[in-house]
Amino acid sequence: MALPSVMMLPTLIVLAAGIYYIYNEILQYLSKSTVKNKVVVITDAVSGVGTECARLFHQGGARLILCGTSWDKMESLYDTLTNGADPTVTFPPKLVLLDFTDMDSMPEVVTEVVECYGCVDVLVCNSSMKLKAPVHSISLELDRNIMDVNYFGPSTLAKGVLPAMISRRSGHILLVNSIHGRLAVPFRTSYSASKHAAQAFFDCLRAEVEEFGILVSTISHTFINATPPSTPPAPPQKGLPTYGVQPVILANEIVRTVNRKNREVLLAHPIPRIALYVHSFFPSLFFAVVAAGVKDTAMAEQML
Repeated sequence: MALPSVMMLPTLIVLAAGIYYIYNEILQYLSKSTVKNKVVVITDAVSGVGTECARLFHQGGARLILCGTSWDKMESLYDTLTNGADPTVTFPPKLVLLDFTDMDSMPEVVTEVVECYGCVDVLVCNSSMKLKAPVHSISLELDRNIMDVNYFGPSTLAKGVLPAMISRRSGHILLVNSIHGRLAVPFRTSYSASKHAAQAFFDCLRAEVEEFGILVSTISHTFINATPPSTPPAPPQKGLPTYGVQPVILANEIVRTVNRKNREVLLAHPIPRIALYVHSFFPSLFFAVVAAGVKDTAMAEQML
């Protein structure tokens, strides 16, 4: 009787591994089938996250519309995606110049985006302008620029593609936001304000368009570690955390959010997660800790 008992644990391990493998294979299949033939718009497609998103959606058979401020970089991304790609499975991406700092051009850009395929199934708002500085050193012009890129641009583009989605009673709008859209910390005044505005807009939009079968998602992440894996890491500064989201990890989360139709995703290490809870339930304690931490650079950096 001892032998069957001894064999039970290895058998369970093998069985669990088999189930996990099958589960991943099913997810991979669903990932491709969910976006196949779908019209997917990605803003700031030449950024680290945008490039990884483009690669994943392209492999899944999506009809990509890639938006960015540099035509040369977008053409380079186009070549990277299409070289060696199977034309029976993938579609050559369409390219659209998009600069959120030029809001006067938005009506023409929206028209061009919609006319590429006549509709938009998935809009990934990935553009972002970051800023860290003492509040008294930030000019009004810089305030306006960061609001254009982080709030007015994504909201205007979303409103532009919305009529076509409503008429088809389907669509998915996804905002790649930031933890700063839910948590304000020192030296991020303009950046946090723009991210809070975007978070509020897309939260309101979610409730407004649900009756039309349109899904709105937001992903709140910590800072993006854009250093290529092949690059030797710089020596860490004393007292500073080494956390960071790799672009490929965030891109996979974006695709997963589209496939699973999640509404809200928090992609963060433990410190911001704890800070969110403290802010919600013990606001006085949160602000006291943050104010005290302003005097300590390391403390302030940990609130990323």
